[in-house]
Amino acid sequence: MITAQDIAMGRVAVPVAPAMPAPAAALSERLLLMVLYITVLASSVAFIEPSPHDAMMGVLALVCLIAGLRFERHVGLLFLLLLIWNVAGLLSLLNVPGQEQTVQYAGTSLYLAVAAVLFAALFAHNTMPRIVTVRTAYILTATVISLAGIAGYFSLFPHAHDLFATYDRALGGFKDPNVFGPFLIWPALVVLERMLARRVRLTDVLIVGILLFGLLLSFSRGAWFHFAVSCLVMMMIAFVTADTDRERMRIIALGAIAIATAAAFIIIALSFDSVAKMFEERAQLIQSYDVGSGGRFVLQEQALTALLTFPNGMGPFGFSNVHGGTQQHNVYLQAFLVYGWAGGMAYLVLLAATLWTALRTVFVRTPWQPYLICALAAFVGEVLEGFVIDTDHWRHFFLLLGMIWGLGAATINHSRGLHTPLPAERLSHVDA
Repeated sequence: MITAQDIAMGRVAVPVAPAMPAPAAALSERLLLMVLYITVLASSVAFIEPSPHDAMMGVLALVCLIAGLRFERHVGLLFLLLLIWNVAGLLSLLNVPGQEQTVQYAGTSLYLAVAAVLFAALFAHNTMPRIVTVRTAYILTATVISLAGIAGYFSLFPHAHDLFATYDRALGGFKDPNVFGPFLIWPALVVLERMLARRVRLTDVLIVGILLFGLLLSFSRGAWFHFAVSCLVMMMIAFVTADTDRERMRIIALGAIAIATAAAFIIIALSFDSVAKMFEERAQLIQSYDVGSGGRFVLQEQALTALLTFPNGMGPFGFSNVHGGTQQHNVYLQAFLVYGWAGGMAYLVLLAATLWTALRTVFVRTPWQPYLICALAAFVGEVLEGFVIDTDHWRHFFLLLGMIWGLGAATINHSRGLHTPLPAERLSHVDA
């Protein structure tokens, strides 16, 4: 006879009924992966508001509910900091009452925060199929949009320039080439890391060439700097985490070849007069709009004074309204000017906590470690680029945010033996 004491002492295993039958769970997971793929695929179409990506995020959230998505406790700090940041932003609306665009701005901040938490929850469980799905869709959409930007820059078909390369700078499906360039960096790093650490394939060489040519034609100094920093960080971590000295030598050798190839590629690109002229103009450290009475540096000085004067923030567009529609182009000043001191501090703590989460988990050997390495590298570059541009509404920034926290949570569970992969996940360890 089985007694209650036997059960309490663990002598008898008590079966636990699954929350969902296995076939239903598999079907809901396939549906989730399909919607996730389409959502990421649509992320490069950002020249209209709301974008198709925004609509698909709503569908993805609904499918996540159907699939019974669980929120990992390790992402609780992410949720809390984003909550504080957004509550402070909503309170700052009191400084700019009755303006529709300010409400839309606050709504966008709230939506992106929800997206980051949703991505974190997604990547924390069944990690490999989901991150591989994102990788595949992101690389595809970034490659296609890079080709569009290249075609637009060189006017390869009618109206291409007007659609994909206004102001003589490639912008793909974005409104701003300064957003288009950074969007290409994470997928470029993923392909480069695969080439450095595992094998070099012709398709990967072509993809990297297309992505980096699109990045070059964006003529975004911030994006160029971002890529250089992120690539260096990725190579350093890949070197440190390599299993053998032979692998480390491979990374050094291929890294040197990649740098030489990139230099040759740039030289060839500069043989085009239009590229050379724009490159010479954009490669200058100081531009005309950086200096002068209405220049970036003067505006940043005025922004410092303003944030000390308005502890509750000036609200969305409050600073630009005072200064004739111009912006200070610094996301950290933006965080304090729009969201107030509480929101600004929450944003800084969010960045620090995200970097700490990545650093404490990126060196742990897991199947998804390469993706976490690239996410951390891209995030470091984006954090530094924030000193010269406002990144608080970049959709791919919040994807990186969710990616780091979700993969970090999965790594912690993996280290504690709590991560139980589904059958599909066990098969996803093979690099596709």
